[in-house]
Amino acid sequence: MAIRWLCAVLRVRGKTELLLAFLLGAGFAALPVFALVPNLWGFAAASAVTYLADEALHARAPGFVRRLAALQLNRTLRFAVRTVMVLALADRMDAPDAVLVAGLAVFSAHFAMVMLYSALHRAISLRRGLPVAVRNLDMSGAGIPGSPPAYLYRRFLRKLLHLDVPAHAGLLAALATGAWYPAETGYVLTAALSAAAVLALLRHYRAARRTPGRDEILAEVNRQLAGYRPEVALYFSFAAVSRDFMYQVNMWIETLEQLDRRAVVVLRERPSFRHLSRTRLPVVCVPKADDLAELDLTGVRVVLYPGNAGKNVHMLRVAEAKHVFIGHGDSDKLASSNRVSKVYDEIWVAGRAGRDRYQRVRHAISDEAIVEVGRPQLSPIRLHADHTPGPLPVVLYAPTWEGWSDDDCHTSLIPMGVPLIERLLAENVRVVYKPHPLTGKRSAEAAAADRAIRDLLRADNEQRQAARAEAAVAAARPRLQEIQARLDELAGRGDGDLTHQTRDARLPDGDGAAEWQALHAEWHRVFWESRGPVRHNVVLKRLPTLYECFDQADILISDVSSVVADFVASLKPYVLTNAQDLPDDEFRAAYTTAGGAYLLDRACTRLPEILRAVREPVHDPMAADRRTLKEYVLGPDHPTSMERFNAAVNALADRAAAELTEQHTAPHAFPQQRGDEPHPTASAPASLTCSPEQAVR
Repeated sequence: MAIRWLCAVLRVRGKTELLLAFLLGAGFAALPVFALVPNLWGFAAASAVTYLADEALHARAPGFVRRLAALQLNRTLRFAVRTVMVLALADRMDAPDAVLVAGLAVFSAHFAMVMLYSALHRAISLRRGLPVAVRNLDMSGAGIPGSPPAYLYRRFLRKLLHLDVPAHAGLLAALATGAWYPAETGYVLTAALSAAAVLALLRHYRAARRTPGRDEILAEVNRQLAGYRPEVALYFSFAAVSRDFMYQVNMWIETLEQLDRRAVVVLRERPSFRHLSRTRLPVVCVPKADDLAELDLTGVRVVLYPGNAGKNVHMLRVAEAKHVFIGHGDSDKLASSNRVSKVYDEIWVAGRAGRDRYQRVRHAISDEAIVEVGRPQLSPIRLHADHTPGPLPVVLYAPTWEGWSDDDCHTSLIPMGVPLIERLLAENVRVVYKPHPLTGKRSAEAAAADRAIRDLLRADNEQRQAARAEAAVAAARPRLQEIQARLDELAGRGDGDLTHQTRDARLPDGDGAAEWQALHAEWHRVFWESRGPVRHNVVLKRLPTLYECFDQADILISDVSSVVADFVASLKPYVLTNAQDLPDDEFRAAYTTAGGAYLLDRACTRLPEILRAVREPVHDPMAADRRTLKEYVLGPDHPTSMERFNAAVNALADRAAAELTEQHTAPHAFPQQRGDEPHPTASAPASLTCSPEQAVR
């Protein structure tokens, strides 16, 4: 309990990170003690601990290191403390003045070199900061220079500050032996390496000065877009809050690739570009609104929005296109019937349930603006009839997150998450736990419940033939990492910064899609086989995907969210948490997806009876309701969702083109005040006339 409390206070994960944090603190606390005593070997050990713990924490707990920096205990200060302490130790051990003065000069010069290197690094970064980042457009003609090598450019401060190690170690060796040449050698090495690093980066600074300017880059991107002639754009902004928001885009990629119309993806934050899935579609990331306005998207007739964000207004200004909110899932949350959606020309929902949800918001959205298009992403989900159960029932617990405010809080984690897992473990089932990517971002209670659930599952795994299971997981890890590296390569997450990746952007290889699908399938096969049929699994990363977890599960337990609506496609049993213990009729009336669900009370007393639907399928009274609900929530099976979505895009694009043609051909006249009749010979002043292009704008 004390360890868990300390982990929560320091916000580190697990005993190893906690130990490293204490070693770092103890090492730095010991340095002045051993320097003033003085105790050479104690100081050497404490100094080594500070270096090693520092590096280990950067690798294992970068969040903890960032919090240290927020408290002004950053790496530069830690470097300065070690330097002052080693010179204090040398002084206390009566080192010659020449050695002390030389040491002070070398450490000061090294720090000056660090400052100069940092200035060069910042200048290169600013010069290489392109207005756009691009994927799947041929940017070879832009003349963008390559990025500096990673060993000079990435995490440079960690590497550069540690160039003090030769001088530090040399001085300690000199104090131990009484001979001063080790100190001199260390001083020379530190000074030489620091100077060499600055000179090496200076050469790359000269290359960075040849980076094309904003206008040249935008002109080249527009040339490429003109050649591609996109008609549909997927527009997304939000990933600056968290990279985990990128699932809202990635879920639509394959659907866009199957459209009849040429599509382009427009992103607004650089982190979203780095976490985009593999696609053959052109992708343009434009952080600034002024630069977005310069993009040539005049051929785009339909803009699709998977999320409501403030920056959407920068794209909504494009009058030539029709703007459509497609969302990132169909749920009974308030976000799925938001009045903000009135700004869009149309709202596309999965089925009749989505239409009815908007109609319940009075005077918000007209019925004509709502189009039922299904959920094309759900076609790969395995149906209940095709599922083969394992030796233990597999329960997928996928709670939603705590929301932006308490009013919108639907997560079961806080009121009943831990008791639910305890009851599931008592029922001898296999648990796959997949929390929402944003779990714990706002609520400390949700974060604590999440950690407690992981601890419970970890402890239960240790009792389920842990040695053999963990050995299989460890054996599979190299192969999974190998596949993941290739997937990252196919997705365009290559070496270098975004500028370097834009420089190397080319038209996509047509064979990439088949390899991507094969590797995805192979990764999931290796992952699930290595976990075995009884081991609990906590899924936190992008892989395995949510839909792969659906295929593994016999039953889902979740909250009111789009996860439930998607799971309905499988026709498997599912459970909605009723944390407020509302009467069943009231709960089902409030939430559409409850129509085919088993309802779980806060105390989880219904759980044994619910699990009978899995253990004894004949006792599954909700099966017929799920079949009815599937069509209501997701639409009919025929025509397919992809066919309906594609038809909706084509129809709206044709309508936008027709309206634009009508605007260009219609005579331009000034609107008359109500009740006025236009004079047959009246004409507008010459200074107020405008061209058709200006009128469209």
